[in-house]
Amino acid sequence: MLAVVNCSQLVTLRGAARPRVGAEMRELSIVEGGAMLVGRDGRIAAVGARDEIERLIVAGDCEVLDAGGRVCLPGFVDAHAHPVFAGTRAGEFEQRAAGATYQEIAEAGGGIRASVRATRAATEDELVAASKRYALWFLRGGTTTVEAKSGYGLSVEDELKMLRAVRRLDAETPLQYVPTFLGAHEVPDEYRARRADYVELVIQEMLPRVAAERLAEFCDVFCEGRVFDVDESRRILLAARAAGLGLRLHADQLSLSGGARLAAELGAATADHLEHTDAVGIAALRSAGVQPVLLPGSVYALGSTRYPAAREMIEAGLAVVLATDFNPGSSPTPSMPLVLSLASTHMRMTPAEGITAATVNAAYSLGRGDDVGTLEVGKRADFCLHDCADYRELAYFFGVEHAHAVYVGGRLAFRRGA
Repeated sequence: MLAVVNCSQLVTLRGAARPRVGAEMRELSIVEGGAMLVGRDGRIAAVGARDEIERLIVAGDCEVLDAGGRVCLPGFVDAHAHPVFAGTRAGEFEQRAAGATYQEIAEAGGGIRASVRATRAATEDELVAASKRYALWFLRGGTTTVEAKSGYGLSVEDELKMLRAVRRLDAETPLQYVPTFLGAHEVPDEYRARRADYVELVIQEMLPRVAAERLAEFCDVFCEGRVFDVDESRRILLAARAAGLGLRLHADQLSLSGGARLAAELGAATADHLEHTDAVGIAALRSAGVQPVLLPGSVYALGSTRYPAAREMIEAGLAVVLATDFNPGSSPTPSMPLVLSLASTHMRMTPAEGITAATVNAAYSLGRGDDVGTLEVGKRADFCLHDCADYRELAYFFGVEHAHAVYVGGRLAFRRGA
């Protein structure tokens, strides 16, 4: 067994067994000077004040972890990420710094299509090796569960290759990966003049293979006029639902494309990005119970100033989620603390709302709310000791790796300096 003692704050987020909305997002259920007991099965056995937990410690049968007055938080749950790819797009980063727009670079053959060419050229082993490096980056930031989208293969075999790599990463790293099929991420070079044929390829060939091999839990589509319009997105997502996959949607990122309303129409689990979503879209998401996944890192990295209307979404009663959108082009960061800082400085979310959005709400958006996202009896002991005395410092001191030690299932996954 493992006893975690001497925490300045044990941020449990325990409470209602559902995602948090409205004022609930500021209620973190903090135990000042708290402690926690983890069973041999890697699940939380008890949470409470230090003296309560210390009474449960059996000498010689329990490892005692002194938190050293640090904050103990649930592991972050990153509910929107693209953590498997080959190569980088550092050259495009330089182009954008010189004035080129993301759309201009994409139209010239860069962007997603550049990552597709590199990922197609890589073997599965090479993808796994590269992605293990990124897995450590996530852990260093205190993230223990990450959604993993495909979408840089855009052919049957290359999409399957990516998802098989995700399966291996889930088995071979401490991170817990939740796989999402994103074959409708872009129209590849060879189908630029045959867009309708590519939609058919996704529906008739990719989805059946993904479902048959059980390689994904969700299907996502980049719903945008220049990529996949509302009608094409609807067809793909309906086929995904018929194949047994949950639905997610890149919605209203570059324009008011109707993505949020489509997500509501289909009862998707999430609608992601939402930089251009209006009041009608917000109301539709609320009525349908769709969780918005907001990605301020991509807005920042693209040099934009149009952030999602987080404050309006929270006030409308939406169970807001924050995620990194880690990818090689528009958001090359795995840092959830950086996202927390951006959420406070650019979207008027309080640090407490940010913590909720990056843990319990994110867990529910991935169908993991019963297992992770809070520190409660029976849940998997995914937690992080952050090198600060107050949880608000995670957003306040930005650009700092606060994570001192990260545990997944009660086992040490990362310790700074080790």
